[in-house]
Amino acid sequence: MKVFGKVKRGRGEEGKREVGNLPSSPLPLFPFQPRSSSAGWTLIELVITMTVMTILTLGVIPLVRTSVRRQKEQRLHEALREMRNAVDEFHRDTVAMQCGPLAGGVAGAPPQVISPAPPGGVPGAPGAAYIDPRSRVRIADCTIFNVDNPDHYPPDLQTLVDGVDVVPRANAASAIPGAGLDSVGGSATQNSGGLVPKKKIYLREIPVDPITGERDWCVLSSYDPPDEGCSGSPVNVFDVRSKAHGEALNGEKYSDW
Repeated sequence: MKVFGKVKRGRGEEGKREVGNLPSSPLPLFPFQPRSSSAGWTLIELVITMTVMTILTLGVIPLVRTSVRRQKEQRLHEALREMRNAVDEFHRDTVAMQCGPLAGGVAGAPPQVISPAPPGGVPGAPGAAYIDPRSRVRIADCTIFNVDNPDHYPPDLQTLVDGVDVVPRANAASAIPGAGLDSVGGSATQNSGGLVPKKKIYLREIPVDPITGERDWCVLSSYDPPDEGCSGSPVNVFDVRSKAHGEALNGEKYSDW
């Protein structure tokens, strides 16, 4: 019995020793245990993430470019509208000026005074002119117009920025004919009735073309055909267009705006 006990005890001890000497397995005991926070991304995860970000970027870039281009075209419309409104306002204030071409072209003769049309009169009749009710002043500077600009449009865009001398239209009726130009070229600013002229600014600044990035505009005079492009030496500013090449998003040319 002692021998048997010793054998049994010896076998148990050997079993314990065998179990204790088993090599550790490289696989985890629980394969679905959560990953620790210190673990990084795998190569497959990085590749998938970069692919998705690339696809999103390639889809967003054209939308951003189109949006920026549309904003530039909108600013171009606003700049053209601002300059054209300034030109029209300037031309309205030249109606019934006391500075005009000499009657019959004889030096020393009193200048023509264009008076408003009487009630019931016909605008455009000799000695009468229609005055736009939006015009509250009339230009009193006789030196900014020459014989090549009888339509009295602004000589250039800078004139709209620098401003011109004006007097109120309410006192235009009290002006005395004959006080104005005393020569074909005109004299300095003169007006009658004791009116003190004030400078009126029609344009704060020459805007920048948002397409070209320059303050260079295509100018057309009142004597230039609209289909022949920009005027080389315009005698006045009748219309302003962009010098940008290419087409807009709606298919129209920038030069036709």
